Amino acid sequence: MRYLIIGLGIYGSNLATDLTDMGHEVIGADHNPTLVEQVKDKISTAYIIDSTDEAALSVLPLKTVDLVIVAIGENFGASVKTVALLRKLGVKRIYARAVDDIHETILQGFKVDRILTPEQRAARELTRELELGCTVDSLRIDVDHYVIKFDAPDFFYGMKYENLNFEEDYGIKLISVSRPAPRRNIIGVTNEVPMIVANLDADFRIEKGDVFTIMGTQRQFRDLFNHIK
Repeated sequence: MRYLIIGLGIYGSNLATDLTDMGHEVIGADHNPTLVEQVKDKISTAYIIDSTDEAALSVLPLKTVDLVIVAIGENFGASVKTVALLRKLGVKRIYARAVDDIHETILQGFKVDRILTPEQRAARELTRELELGCTVDSLRIDVDHYVIKFDAPDFFYGMKYENLNFEEDYGIKLISVSRPAPRRNIIGVTNEVPMIVANLDADFRIEKGDVFTIMGTQRQFRDLFNHIK
């Protein structure tokens, strides 16, 4: 795919280089020459432009990219004006980064295809990690519900899976359990990799290294975390 990323700060430049590494064509733009210089050799093309200037913005290949991502975060006004101009210029698919609730609300008014909230997401995940004491991966399903994956806390070690009452006690749903298992790679080296446990029979007990994937709301997860502390 072909992407245009406007705003090449830490978030935008990392997104640009990661997409490039994945084989996509990435065009970057920023008003700061230093930021453009830092990334220009890592992506397809980079422009020094003021995206709040309609004439300058129209120079970009807006009609030939699959998606425009407005990664501006720190300059609230520049972000909003850039999105407004992109809409005026007829850009159909826009993702935009929001740094707070007010920013997000205004972007919703422009009906962008997706609002990116990396700071809030990172803060939420760190909060869960601090509450749970282990690394947490999460996926937001809707405004209230999340799917999160985390190492089984030692609170549960030795318990039978059939005796877990997540839905009854907390209203959350256990989707899957994975456990490290030996697996040989293409060069013959054997490593422990997480594998889904297909059959949680009556005698199957929770062990260190098991990983839970669970769906629930923020409040339900908080109740769980508070209970197992």
